[in-house]
Amino acid sequence: MSLRLELDRNVAHLLIDRADKRNAFNMAMWQAMPGLLDQAENNPDARVLVLRSADGGAFCAGADIKELLANKDDAAWRAANQAAINTVQHKLARLNMPTLAWVEGDCIGGGCGLALACDMRLANGSARFGITPAKLGLVYPLHDVKLLIDLVGAGQARRMLYTGELIDAEEALRIGLIEQVVDNPEGQIDALLSASPHSIRESKRMIRFVLDGQSDESEETAEMFARAFTLPDFAEGTQAFVEKRGAKFGK
Repeated sequence: MSLRLELDRNVAHLLIDRADKRNAFNMAMWQAMPGLLDQAENNPDARVLVLRSADGGAFCAGADIKELLANKDDAAWRAANQAAINTVQHKLARLNMPTLAWVEGDCIGGGCGLALACDMRLANGSARFGITPAKLGLVYPLHDVKLLIDLVGAGQARRMLYTGELIDAEEALRIGLIEQVVDNPEGQIDALLSASPHSIRESKRMIRFVLDGQSDESEETAEMFARAFTLPDFAEGTQAFVEKRGAKFGK
């Protein structure tokens, strides 16, 4: 299978496994991914999702260009392909758990879009990033452009989109495209697993409200704030603080 889900110590690893094509995504992969995301979200043992290459090579080289060329004159296929991509991006960006893209090697085009849809992006020194529609005469989807601008601002988004140039991990870190350059993602995963799952989920919702344009408190956000005081995570977190020990949160 080109995509598969593996669970290891409360971490759902969504593995991209198409090394012979540099992990390029085809239609079947876009269509399969929402079901795998559902599996991760509905697994009671999964607390973090990590999107990564199965073999540690290229993260994802983007769309399968050969498949794209073979179907370029088929309007129905193009519409279905774009709908599948949009479904993945929206679902991944709003998954009910923290998501982390671990980038090794090239993260290009649609692959960069996948990383953008995750909550955080970590990369090693071999990583390269690029958004390359301008080199192919194509246009990047609006949702992906918004995710890019949310991270790096309009100026850097223009530079990446207009030129299609590749940047290394240090440059990606400098402009805010990624959060860390590290040898492995384990430290960040451990930090996520040690925090309150409820706090992370609700913080993710709050951040999404802001990114989608909300700036004033609503009845829903006020209730999110107030409800936390009544839940087990607050009781455990405060008790652990008083007892000077690490908190042991459930899912």
